[in-house]
Amino acid sequence: MAGTNSERELLTEGPAIILVHPQLGENIGMVARAMANFGLAELRLVNPRDGWPSEKAKSAASRADHVIENAKLYASTEEAIADLNFVYATTARDRYGYKPVRSPLVAAETLRQKFSAGQATGILFGRERTGLTNEEIALADEIVTFPVNPAFASLNLAQAVLLMSYEWLKTSMASPEETSFQALSQRPATKEHLQGLFDHVEEALDARGYFRPVAKKPKLVENLRAVLTRPAFTESEIRLVRGVISSLDRFTREAPRGAGAPENSRAKKVEDAGDDL
Repeated sequence: MAGTNSERELLTEGPAIILVHPQLGENIGMVARAMANFGLAELRLVNPRDGWPSEKAKSAASRADHVIENAKLYASTEEAIADLNFVYATTARDRYGYKPVRSPLVAAETLRQKFSAGQATGILFGRERTGLTNEEIALADEIVTFPVNPAFASLNLAQAVLLMSYEWLKTSMASPEETSFQALSQRPATKEHLQGLFDHVEEALDARGYFRPVAKKPKLVENLRAVLTRPAFTESEIRLVRGVISSLDRFTREAPRGAGAPENSRAKKVEDAGDDL
C-alpha cells in the first residue's frame, strides 16, 4: 500500500525489536518495513544466519533504510538485551505458569508506560521455523502471545513484528477512533516552533514599517507574542500560519502566486511546509 511521505516527521521511538538468529535477509527486510510502518526504528540482530549487512534485506525493506542502516549486530541474546530494563519474549506455544503471559494489547500498554518512565525496553522474536528456545525466553521478563487460530497458530516473522508494532503505535493515540495522522496534526507546538513563528511575524511586520514609532516596538512585540501564545497552537497550525505569512510576504495582488513573482527562498521553504497540510 503506497503512502510514504518524506515531508512528514518520521516516528522513530519505542522498544527495540530483537531478532534472535533470523535466517533469510528478505525476512529481516520485511521486519524493517513493518517497524517503519508503525514508528519503530531500533532493530537488533542476534547472529543472523546469512550474515550482515544484507542486500536482500535492504531490498525487501522497501525504503525503510533508516531501520536497516542502523541495525545493530550481536553475538548472543544476552548481549542484545544487556542494556534494556524490560523485555518481552514472543511465542505461540503454551507456557502458562512459566512466566506471566500477556496479550499484545496489554504488552504494548506496558511497554508504553515503561517507555514514558524512561526505561529501555525490547521485544524478542525467534527463528522463522522454531521460534525462541526455553533458555532464550527465560531471559525475558514476560511473554506475549498472539490471539490466533489454535489449529493454525504459526505466524511468519514479519507478521509477528507487524502485530506488535501496530499495538505499540495504538498506545500513542488519544482514542480508538484516532489515526496516526490526526495524532501528529494535533501535537502541541514546541517553544522552538513558537519562537520561529514569532521571528517570522516580527520580520515581516518590521519590513513593512509596522513598528512605529520605533520607541513603541518592544511593547508591540510583547503584545503580539501574548496574542500568538494564547491559542495553544499545534505544530501543523504553526506551519499553516507561517505558510500564509510567507505567501503575503512574497506575492501582491498585482503579482499573485503563479504570475512569475520573484521568490524568497526562506519564505518558500516555510510556505511549502504549510502546503503539506
